[in-house]
Amino acid sequence: MLEKYGPCALIAGASEGLGAAYAEALAGRGFNLVLLARRKEKLEAFAAELGGKYPVEIVTHAVDMGDLEAVKAFVGSLNVHIGLLVYNAAYAPVGLFKDLEEEQLVQIAAVNVRGPLALTRLVLPKMIERGKGGVILMSSLAGTQGSPRLAGYAASKAFNAVLAEGLWEELKPCGIDVIASCAGAILTPGYNQARAVRAPGTLRPAQVAEKTLKALGKGPVFVPGGINKLARFFLMRLMPRKFAIKIMSVNTRSLN
Repeated sequence: MLEKYGPCALIAGASEGLGAAYAEALAGRGFNLVLLARRKEKLEAFAAELGGKYPVEIVTHAVDMGDLEAVKAFVGSLNVHIGLLVYNAAYAPVGLFKDLEEEQLVQIAAVNVRGPLALTRLVLPKMIERGKGGVILMSSLAGTQGSPRLAGYAASKAFNAVLAEGLWEELKPCGIDVIASCAGAILTPGYNQARAVRAPGTLRPAQVAEKTLKALGKGPVFVPGGINKLARFFLMRLMPRKFAIKIMSVNTRSLN
């Protein structure tokens, strides 16, 4: 993997949870890392811990992925070749759409939609120049159908899956692999705060990261976990869409 996509990976949303799991998995494979996240102290503490475990170079930068100009300025200042991009940053306010503030809706679009579009476009030219690279976009089972109380977030995750499918075909001739990881529930700090009871098929962050990395190059969309694969198949293929939405409504009712 290091030979195919290295020497450096950029991970957006990397201070904890799934982003941190990707960072550790890639550091273990010998990748140098560029780690982005909003919370500077948490990001730097994680990078210091990771650097003590693996002999790799780690660059950190505290940035809100919704701040496009700041992201562009930082990526433009990098003097390393990004061979692998993992876009894990996400904003997921829970609640009825009518109750969300306009600022929250704008942030969903900025972080979950504009962010992966812009960051992918920023790193692509050098990947194309080198004739190799990889892009991982995090989607979600919530984006398989409408998800009440997560309507905006779910729509943004559907966007990422479709974006990955298009880029997968476009970029194959350039030697670049693209995948959307449609994960189910993941035991991240955010998930633990939002839900007291684990959903069926819940995975640890390290499991999702490892499974997704191994699936890169094998197809445009990947679903980590057997239970989650079955759930996506039933929700998309066998079940009338209105029933799939109703099931998601029941599932999201317990989110805080």
